[in-house]
Amino acid sequence: MAIPININDLINRRVIEGARIEYKANWNPEPVLHTICAFANDTDNWGGGYIVLGIEEQDGLPRLPISGITKSSVEKISRELLNVCNLIEPRYIPVSEHFVYNGKDLLVLWVPGGSNRPYKCPERLSAPFGKSYYIRRLSSTIKANAKDVQELFALSETIPYDDRINPKADVEDLRPALIINFLHEVQSGLYEPAKTMQLRSLALDLRIAEGPAEYFKPLNVGLMFFNDRPDNYFRYARIEVVDKPDETGTGMTEKIFTGPLDRQLRDALAYIRNYIIKEKIVKHANVAEAERIYNFPYAAVEEGLSNAVHHKDYQVPEPITVTVTPEKMEILSFPGPDRSISDESIQTLRMVATRYRNRRIGEFLKELRLVEGRNTGIPSMLRALAGNGSALPLFETDDDRSYFRATFLVHSAFVDDKKNAELKPTKRKKKADVKAAVLEALATDILSSQELAAEVGYSTHRSGAFYRIVNELVEEGKIAYTNPDKLSDSNQKIYKR
Repeated sequence: MAIPININDLINRRVIEGARIEYKANWNPEPVLHTICAFANDTDNWGGGYIVLGIEEQDGLPRLPISGITKSSVEKISRELLNVCNLIEPRYIPVSEHFVYNGKDLLVLWVPGGSNRPYKCPERLSAPFGKSYYIRRLSSTIKANAKDVQELFALSETIPYDDRINPKADVEDLRPALIINFLHEVQSGLYEPAKTMQLRSLALDLRIAEGPAEYFKPLNVGLMFFNDRPDNYFRYARIEVVDKPDETGTGMTEKIFTGPLDRQLRDALAYIRNYIIKEKIVKHANVAEAERIYNFPYAAVEEGLSNAVHHKDYQVPEPITVTVTPEKMEILSFPGPDRSISDESIQTLRMVATRYRNRRIGEFLKELRLVEGRNTGIPSMLRALAGNGSALPLFETDDDRSYFRATFLVHSAFVDDKKNAELKPTKRKKKADVKAAVLEALATDILSSQELAAEVGYSTHRSGAFYRIVNELVEEGKIAYTNPDKLSDSNQKIYKR
């Protein structure tokens, strides 16, 4: 069997997060067994990980030059690996592949998150009957404590939906051409052998199908990426882009993008880039180079839509919708963020997920370079907006976390003169003046964000400048929210302390 990822990308950590790779200079079966068990338990739904034998680790990075292992030891290690993995309970065997990299022999173990977790293994091979559970904490393998074990058993009841067998489909519903194209794009060593492999063997190598011979079924993620119409199996697994140039709907256009998840994402982004995103060239006095600005920076939109595809719950029969008006672009997906992300984190744009909803979808999108590494998407989005001079995005959900809406405001240079005048604050241009106006407005009344924005000269509470001023006053203890624990509450009000 072979691993699907390109060996250069793996060793140089171009696609896989560092916490999902462990380097070992030599074969030491006991710690390797513990790490296999930890990756298989996959407590954060990252998708497991990789162990590279033949590279010494230094501060979490591969130490150069690579030492490698002897060619004669590869077969011996493979036999011993099978023996020690038989001690994992329930039984779990990783995928191993021999590589020659820069003239050095390496053995790479691919350890996807297991479907029968939790897994435990011996603490010491000299006493194989004393078994414990192991998990990953950042880049380290540790023995699970009592609380960790309790969480592991809770997770065992909820294998991510994308990693489950689809009983309504057959392995023949997977298209070999799409699989081979994927392997070519990610430059996998499996690409050439795949051309002559039987579909069942290929699906097994990619871990996109599993089960006994009489009930060998595709996994949901296999149908999402390697079937022409995933929406036949997952209702409304598609992206809809709606362009509304007028509030009445006059001249509205709607485009629907279907197909494998990576194709519909690429097609939708290409349409947005070619037909939605506009450019203006602004010439400044005494400056040689003109400034190029965009109504919506493409990199920010790319991050927003890619994240929606990655984190959508494909059991919810709702499409991902991108709605564009002259004032804004909204990306709506279902459901909302994981409960591990607080309301405050959403409002302050500091969303850091501790667990992925779709471990395998994320893995394929990363290998195709359609999403970034762990928790780097939002910072990349903010950098793109700042570089374009655009306002901060607005993230919105409800108390039940039933939906998630990311809103990008159009760059002020693309708002017509009348609306541009409305969106600008009144003559109180200095931050101190606006702060004073906020405190004055709240002196005798409790107002919503929208009402408060109107009082101090903004037409929308979604203005980045207004939002920052309100946050500063909250941090200074001068104003407060009526329900600080539920900042996304639609009935939220602000009052003066």
